[in-house]
Amino acid sequence: MEANTRSTGRLPAAFLTPGSSSFIDFLGSHAPELLPGNRSLPPVQGAVEIPHGTTIVAAVFPGGVVLAGDRRATMGNVIAQRDIEKVFPADEFSAVGIAGTAGLAVEMVKLFQLELEHYEKIEGATLSLEGKANRLSTMIRGNLGMALQGLAVVPLFAGYDTDRERGRIFSYDVTGGRSEEHGFAATGSGSVFARGALKKLYRKDLTEQQAVTAVVQALYDAADDDSATGGPDLARRIYPIVTVITEDGFRRLGDEEGADIVRAIHEQRLQEPDGPRASVL
Repeated sequence: MEANTRSTGRLPAAFLTPGSSSFIDFLGSHAPELLPGNRSLPPVQGAVEIPHGTTIVAAVFPGGVVLAGDRRATMGNVIAQRDIEKVFPADEFSAVGIAGTAGLAVEMVKLFQLELEHYEKIEGATLSLEGKANRLSTMIRGNLGMALQGLAVVPLFAGYDTDRERGRIFSYDVTGGRSEEHGFAATGSGSVFARGALKKLYRKDLTEQQAVTAVVQALYDAADDDSATGGPDLARRIYPIVTVITEDGFRRLGDEEGADIVRAIHEQRLQEPDGPRASVL
């Protein structure tokens, strides 16, 4: 599907013919080999070490949702990257946090961003948050062949629902199965520990600042028990990526704002290494 530059210089008819509002359907019809799930892997013997992204957490608060991720990528027992980006805006009112095979996950996010932009240009309106979650589910299902070969991508999707006027979180499995999470959610290798921390810290009436602090506390606990999750690196000034989505849209916390939260938590943990304690009753 290349532009004809030898004579007229015009684009192929496929680009000029009205079609589906789905860019993935368009690509599947005209250049299916470019879709990540359609690629075939060469035969290999033994395990293949590929960088993996790990823990992503999210929490809803009145007025929006917080989505955050640690910065470590691992390759077996080796730290492949200390400052990987794992949380990306999908559009103005939603974001995706990636866990799983890092390269495929980033490619899927970029394709998802293009899918939402393409829909808006063709239809003249944005997809509902539910529709966005369904589109991402279809993309994950298209990667099932890769997932069965060990190259799984399991994102966490969060956004502000402009129709319902509240934040929402959606989690997925490798088959594209979608579940809406209520309150908070986590995915990745450290998700068990992060979810356990949020069980004790989360309340429905958290302010935005409290919700941000809670998810960073959860990432701190995940890093404490999961070697694949990276804790805040104060020496290198590498801190979790924290994003907030409200009726005003997507916002990523600045370096200084994130650093202040991390330092406050770190100072507290010098006194209480296990973090804040929930009431027994």
